[in-house]
Amino acid sequence: MNRRHIILQTAGAVALALGGHHAASAAGVKLEESDPTAVSLGYREDTRKVDDKKYPKHAASQNCGGCQLFQGTPQAATAGCPLFAGKQVANGGWCSAWVKKA
Repeated sequence: MNRRHIILQTAGAVALALGGHHAASAAGVKLEESDPTAVSLGYREDTRKVDDKKYPKHAASQNCGGCQLFQGTPQAATAGCPLFAGKQVANGGWCSAWVKKA
């Protein structure tokens, strides 16, 4: 596990502790790819549309639904993510903060 993943996990845990899960679930606002945080993390609603040259660690099998930060059920089309407080990410989406669900 590298430093970036540890920092992102810590940030996610802090957001969750501060009520990020409830806020994101209740809001139901779709995260737009043009959102500044989404842009900075390379978020795409469809993992197949990720620029693999820009994000060489991306794999087609990675998606938000399989990420530790995804706060929904595996069947949920969208769910909250503590990195995008108050916004819903697509189950089939991806960002550079992706961490395999344990």
